[in-house]
Amino acid sequence: MSVVRGWCPTAHRPMAAGDGLIVRVRPRLARLERAQVLGLCDAASTHGNGQIDLTNRANLQIRGVDENTWPALIDELCSLGLVDPDPTMEARHAVLVAPDWRGGDETHRIASDVIARLADFPNLPGKFGFAVDAGAAPVLRDDPADIRVERGADGGLILRADGRATGVRITPDGAVAAMIALAEWFVASGGVTAGRMARHAAPLPDWARGDDLPAASVLMLAAGAHGLGAVHGVAFGRIDASALAALMTPDATALRMTPWRRVIIEGGTAPTTPDPVGIAVDACVGAPDCPQASVETRALALRLAPHVAGRLHVSGCAKGCARSRPADVVLTGRDGRFDVAFDARAGDPPALIGFDQNRLLTHFGVS
Repeated sequence: MSVVRGWCPTAHRPMAAGDGLIVRVRPRLARLERAQVLGLCDAASTHGNGQIDLTNRANLQIRGVDENTWPALIDELCSLGLVDPDPTMEARHAVLVAPDWRGGDETHRIASDVIARLADFPNLPGKFGFAVDAGAAPVLRDDPADIRVERGADGGLILRADGRATGVRITPDGAVAAMIALAEWFVASGGVTAGRMARHAAPLPDWARGDDLPAASVLMLAAGAHGLGAVHGVAFGRIDASALAALMTPDATALRMTPWRRVIIEGGTAPTTPDPVGIAVDACVGAPDCPQASVETRALALRLAPHVAGRLHVSGCAKGCARSRPADVVLTGRDGRFDVAFDARAGDPPALIGFDQNRLLTHFGVS
């Protein structure tokens, strides 16, 4: 086992945190069958501390795993079909899928083909990923991916390199071959050094340059009834294994992951309460669960959120794991205090420096 600190974990390469190892599970097509959900929840309680994170890549992270019980956990996840026994193949399952796909539609067919051809992709940086967003309109525009297949403004499909405003026209049957070719170009042109497509300055190959705009994106899901069943919001993307298992009521057949701290329960019953406050505010796990953080984050975020105009991001350190994009107000932990910036990312030059919690609450008018 290779334990990583401060990096995106995988199942075979967990990350050490303040509460134990973090083991990431990447459900195929962002979907878990009922038995897989219940098996994962049981494994999280048996081999971890029972806490599960929902990530912005539509993955799950089992927290609090002990190094001695990690091998047994991996065996269980492999037997459930949630982890590939081959670490190299598991590392390539960074495929973000529009969660409202239907069987046989273009998102489902293309994503299935990607998974079937993972062995044909080159080795890519750990954070590098793909998005298959081929529904009637894109829903993953603001979610992390480096190579995107999405609906174009004229109704066709386009292949778009992240960071570029336009893409090139492709056919559904040619989508995966084009994704592989663009990934191979990224490696061959030195992209591994940059790490991400948006940071790679090399000009795209001629065949991948196009002037096709993506279609206008649509809003994310909200808690309530859905065509597939029901949508449930999870504050800060953290849920106890027993609570997740309880969502799988007798009529629920499967769980679909989203990158938005929400899950779709196929056949499930709509919640009686709206999305929790922790859906609309960004805050990492903070201290003491993360050794990188010097401040507590989530309780403070909940107190401040009603008093902040716009999007609030509370980050335990300058890495900004909870949100990579700018927020209207960002609080960055540093040496037990907070720096405050506006329209900024975590770690950006602050406007206010070294505020403790009491001073922050006073500044934002919290009594």
